[in-house]
Amino acid sequence: MRELRIRVLAGVFVVAGVLSWAGARLWNSVGTLPSVPLAAPIVLAVIAVVLLATALSLRGRLKAQRERRPGAKGVDPLMAARAVVFGQASALVAALVAGMYGGTGIFLLEYLDIPARRDQAIYAAFSVLAGIGVIAAALFLERVCKLPEDDEHDGTGAAPVA
Repeated sequence: MRELRIRVLAGVFVVAGVLSWAGARLWNSVGTLPSVPLAAPIVLAVIAVVLLATALSLRGRLKAQRERRPGAKGVDPLMAARAVVFGQASALVAALVAGMYGGTGIFLLEYLDIPARRDQAIYAAFSVLAGIGVIAAALFLERVCKLPEDDEHDGTGAAPVA
């Protein structure tokens, strides 16, 4: 399994932000800009909390397993792989969504004197922060689930031939 690359996530964020900013300018010139939902930062924050809780739980279980504590609950490799895939997918979607709301928020900075637009800009800013939280939690989960022998490789997924 390949690791998440921060460059890829940053690229998705920037491209989505630029397209969203341009789309917001175009949409605003044609009609009324759609609002940033209040639920957006809340949902992203919940996903970040779930990812963080999963990472902390797996880290504790893996530590107990490594220390060979009696009664330690092992970690099913398939479950750990599913958690990492969920984290990676969440990070990619969070980068896209955070970029989208970031671009919209940057557009809304021109209209902070209008109370409704100011609220939308605040929701967009919190969405970007929550998206960054999802990405950070996903990277932490990926690090927790990394196998010790993976450290020897350069991240290409190919094992050295003996």
